[in-house]
This record gives sequence, C-alpha cells and structure tokens, in this order.
Amino acid sequence: MTAETSQTLDRGLKVLKLLADTDHGLTVTELSTRLGVNRTVVYRLLATLEQHALVRRDIGGRARVGLGVLRLGRQVHPLVREAALPALRSLAEDLGATAHLTLVDGAEALAVAVVEPTWTDYHVAYRAGFRHPLDRGAAGRAILAARRGEVDNPGYALTHGELEAGASGAAAPLLGVSGLEGSVGVVMLADSVPPRVGTRVMEAAKEVADALR
Repeated sequence: MTAETSQTLDRGLKVLKLLADTDHGLTVTELSTRLGVNRTVVYRLLATLEQHALVRRDIGGRARVGLGVLRLGRQVHPLVREAALPALRSLAEDLGATAHLTLVDGAEALAVAVVEPTWTDYHVAYRAGFRHPLDRGAAGRAILAARRGEVDNPGYALTHGELEAGASGAAAPLLGVSGLEGSVGVVMLADSVPPRVGTRVMEAAKEVADALR
C-alpha cells in the first residue's frame, strides 16, 4: 500500500531542487512549465518558501535558492565527515601525510574533516574549520578544475607553499556527488609531492564520493 503524501510539500521540494540546479534562477513561467502546474500554484509555493528564507526573488523576478538553506546545510557537514573518515584515515596512514576533506562554502574552501597520520615523527598540523580562498591551495584548485571540466589531465592538483611555507599539497575533486562540491587531499612537509601521491588522492576521492552517493 502506498503511503499517503502531501502534494503541496512535494511540489515545494521540487521547486527547491529545480532552483538548486541552476545558477541563474528561474521565472514563475519557467517553474510553471517544469512542474506542470499553473502560475498561481507557483506563486503560492514561492511565497511560502520565501517566508522561510528558502527562496528569494531578485530584481528581475527570477527565483533563486535563499540563504535559509544554509542553516539546513550546516547539519550536512557531520554526515559528510562521518562518511569520509575511513578513506581519509587510510590515506593518511598510507602516505604518512595529513589528509583532509574540503567542501565549498561560498567563495572559500572549508576543511570539514582532517585526519593526521599516527606513525610519523612529524607532519603538517591542519585543523577542521580551516578556510582559504578557492584559488589557493591544492584543495581549492582541484575544485575549480572540476568546475572547468579539466579534471582528466592529470586528475589532481599540486601546490607548494601557497598556504604554508615549506608545505606541499595534492588534492583530487569529488566527482558525481549531486549538490556537493569538494575535494580530498593531503598536505605534507616536502619540496615536492612524490609521484604516487596524486594517484592515491584520486583513489581516496573516489572512495569518498562512492560513500556519499
């Protein structure tokens, strides 16, 4: 027996999904067409979502996702962190380097999970909650490469000294995870990144992406 559902709630959630999938927002007419309902229904849905700050409308009348979704999104980080930890632990122990999961937060890269190796004499200290511009550091550069569709060559980003003097980083983007932009990487005290590190961070990024799907 099929459980009884709310048609209005279903339509409201569809509106949010449609808006989340576009960078330019959607008009009432566009939403009406995609939902297969009349414009009056769309106006009512948008008005309700606006009251909860889940949707906003710009000067041109296009509807966009509102800042209220950020309050909901904060609860996602602990779930994502938990899913990523096994792959990060394996990566840190395998390479003897500090491993991290980084997600996009506005115009910044935000480290949401960090695992340090247990057997090394020294390693780079890196903390969850650390932020940096997306265009600096391997984690952010890997994310930007994925946005540009440049992840196939070589599939990871390498940097040296961009965030911390004497430290090198390698990171690969999370691919195929709907609604989530991020990367998995390592940071180590070295003048350059050993050849196998790039391949290993790509493997870890795939493991995390698989865990999040």
